Amino acid sequence: MRVGAIMATFADLPDSVLLEIFSYLPVRDRIRVSRVCHRWKRLVDDRWLWRHVDLTLYTMRPKVMWHLLRRYMASRLHSLRMGGYLFSGSQAPQLSPALMRALGQKCPNLRRLCLHVANLSMVPITSLPCTLRTLELHSCEISMAWLLKEQDPTVLPLLECIVLDRVPAFRDEHLQGLTRFRALRSLVLGGTYRVTETGLDAGLQELSYLQRLEVLGCTLSADSTLLAISRHLRDVRKIRLTVRGLSAPGLSVLEGMPALESLCLLGPLVTPEMPSPAEILSSCLAMPKLRVLELQGLGWEGQEAERILCKGLPHCMVIVRACPKESMDWWM
Repeated sequence: MRVGAIMATFADLPDSVLLEIFSYLPVRDRIRVSRVCHRWKRLVDDRWLWRHVDLTLYTMRPKVMWHLLRRYMASRLHSLRMGGYLFSGSQAPQLSPALMRALGQKCPNLRRLCLHVANLSMVPITSLPCTLRTLELHSCEISMAWLLKEQDPTVLPLLECIVLDRVPAFRDEHLQGLTRFRALRSLVLGGTYRVTETGLDAGLQELSYLQRLEVLGCTLSADSTLLAISRHLRDVRKIRLTVRGLSAPGLSVLEGMPALESLCLLGPLVTPEMPSPAEILSSCLAMPKLRVLELQGLGWEGQEAERILCKGLPHCMVIVRACPKESMDWWM
């Protein structure tokens, strides 16, 4: 019997499989394949393919961005990542208030906006799409007036999560100003070096309704951060922070937290004051709702420490990993 290989071509693949393949293509290549044939053009036009768009790979001219917005994204768009070319020189294209307003008008289903390396100092926060539930700012410049408490409290009424990653202008008064976002439940601070321990304590007092807090790569000590959390965030469910300045007494302030379900401690800075595995176990056993304990970058993976924690917390998912990625995507 002759044995032969049956080769399937792209033409043999169903639309659902081709759509899945196209979804992994960068936007520029996605548009290029639409020129191959009528079928591929129809598939590239499919609404499903344009729900989540990442434009951070390109230096995008405003004209091209407007074309994408009108031709492909519009009401299909649910999440968008864009770069702003902050370090590309004064002649580089910048994100404009007009573009932000157009996103709000033409993309009524936009829920998540991630801006990278963008100069937003001339973009008023009132121009951002009012449908946003998540706003991420990575290495962005913002106006000093963006997050002040005195600003219009009706801006971004649906905003539930804000990520501030290396935003140099962000400081204590901005933290307190986040109370204007009445739907806010999740806050991530990454590298916000202007926030002080006093400012964090005062800010969390006004943000007592937060359910998720991540403090990563900041100058704040872990002990002072946990103390502020224990005082003011009694309903917090998820805590993620770097272990700089963490001690056993500092960790113990979380004991008895009534709603805490997930605790993540990130290295790699381990000091002599760092609680031992037995001390971490003791504190975790006193957290009645804890179901996930994650330790990253502490050098404990595959060690006796991991065995102690896994055995002592049978009701928890214990995750012990190496150092987190350097991409700064700590919250993904």
